[in-house]
Amino acid sequence: MTETQYLIVKSIHIIAVISWMAGMLYLPRLFVYHAENQNNVSLTDTFKIMERRLLRFIMTPAMLVSWIFGLALMISAGWSKAPWMNAKLLLVVVMSGVHGWLSVCVKRFARDENQKTGRYFRVLNEIPTVLMIVVVFLVVLKPF
Repeated sequence: MTETQYLIVKSIHIIAVISWMAGMLYLPRLFVYHAENQNNVSLTDTFKIMERRLLRFIMTPAMLVSWIFGLALMISAGWSKAPWMNAKLLLVVVMSGVHGWLSVCVKRFARDENQKTGRYFRVLNEIPTVLMIVVVFLVVLKPF
């Protein structure tokens, strides 16, 4: 891979990660408002549309592009055996698991089966934030 190709792949990866993280931070916030307004049918119908579209058209494609281009960067740079990269990969797997859980929550809200409180989703909202902070420091500092 040429330097220009590498920089293009890196740029696409960064754009995808930003898009994925925006959704990972916004979707639980939507859940807070949805959970706290479950008796307002017109409002919850709007939340259902917003949640489904955010997940389907932004978050999931961004996650897939993040993975594809991130793995391409890792392979082209020869970082697959670097300890910091293995730690990052573990955290991205956890982030993907959180994404999966948010997908389950979207489906439960869509069926009017949510039993979690707004407080639960406020706490859940912090998990992607903490993971993102640690990943950024791992990538920038490469501490081990």
